[in-house]
Amino acid sequence: MKISIFGLGYVGCVSAACLAEMGHDVIGVDINAHKVRLINEGLSPIVEEGLEELILAQRQAGRLRATTAPDLSDRDLVFICVGTPSNGNGSLHLDYVNRVCTDIGRLLRSAGHRITVVLRSTVLPGVAEEMAIPALEAASGMHAGSDFGFALNPEFLREGSSVHDFYHPPKTVIGVFDQESADLLSALYSSLPAPLFQLAPGEASMIKYADNAFHAVKVAFANEIGRMCKNFQVDSRVVMNVFTQDTKLNISPLYLKPGFAFGGSCLPKDLRALTHRARQDDVAIPMLNSALESNEEHLQHALRLVKACGRKRIGVLGLSFKHGTDDLRESPVVALVEELVGKGYEVRIYDRNVSMARLMGANKEYIEREVPHIAKLMCSSMEELLARSEVVVIGNNGQEHERVLGDLRNGHKIIDLSGLKNGRHTHIKEVNYEGICW
Repeated sequence: MKISIFGLGYVGCVSAACLAEMGHDVIGVDINAHKVRLINEGLSPIVEEGLEELILAQRQAGRLRATTAPDLSDRDLVFICVGTPSNGNGSLHLDYVNRVCTDIGRLLRSAGHRITVVLRSTVLPGVAEEMAIPALEAASGMHAGSDFGFALNPEFLREGSSVHDFYHPPKTVIGVFDQESADLLSALYSSLPAPLFQLAPGEASMIKYADNAFHAVKVAFANEIGRMCKNFQVDSRVVMNVFTQDTKLNISPLYLKPGFAFGGSCLPKDLRALTHRARQDDVAIPMLNSALESNEEHLQHALRLVKACGRKRIGVLGLSFKHGTDDLRESPVVALVEELVGKGYEVRIYDRNVSMARLMGANKEYIEREVPHIAKLMCSSMEELLARSEVVVIGNNGQEHERVLGDLRNGHKIIDLSGLKNGRHTHIKEVNYEGICW
């Protein structure tokens, strides 16, 4: 393919050289004449392992060149790789994206054929629709999707290993605005050994932020655990080495799916013990301190969703903190029920695993202390719960609750805290369904 890349920073330079090495005809575009001259001399404008050799080889092969005066008359794809730094208040500085979209829009007008524009710069959901596409359309007098193509293509390159990362990405993500453009990009990356995802634009944008936020959280988590280990005179390197060997629970998809708040007899208790000791010993662990606060905010978010329904009769499916247990200790669903009852809602509960008569020990003591009247709220069947409810809150992902999604009466509102709804439940109208994080 014939490709132009606007912006020759880390992402743009690496993308240009690697795409050229894959056999494509690539023109790099930048307003910085020094960068352009270096590339045309076979030199790299940035320090990046293996990049200068790659640029020189592609210059010698005639597949890579750079310019300050672009022409799109023979191009198939145009990548936008300009920076999106932070403003002083933390917001994205989008002037470079806006400016380059305007410049590309003017060039599209005279191109004479359909070109696909790909936004590779890191932008929040909505930026493409609210700024990039309007700027392209205003400058070109053309329409995205019909007159020119448009797609998002976030990058997952790490400085210092960007060339390797380009050829061995963890994934390839395409934000789809029109299928023709998405398929063109899919073909471009078809030889790379990575799963490819064609997603809605907002999802594609958000994945990059989810990745980077998680990487930052991982570093902060390891360092906070490290400070606590040092406080206990424990070697954090040993602790975290064993921690990362656990690929079933720790380094795995578990606990990484949006849903309701955490609870149970372990997580809240152990987190409180750790943070209390940190305060006692004057060890700063702000991220771990904020976990319980974040969890409480998630509970309040669920409460707000129920209140927004404007109905008083609430049915709750699943009372335990997770499916498959009758342990009610520190269940966030119990906390939600307590809040609703306290605010005057008529609450009914069904959980096939929970029998008030069978509760014993610490489990029984917890319920008698926190929600002593809960036995009066329990229903003997889902059918009874539905008959006595206007809003149905799905508290955990018990598979028996799926039957309720199929049997809902007209007018029932569903608040799904567990992600139970899936592609099989197409009959449920969105107006009657609200997911806690989707």
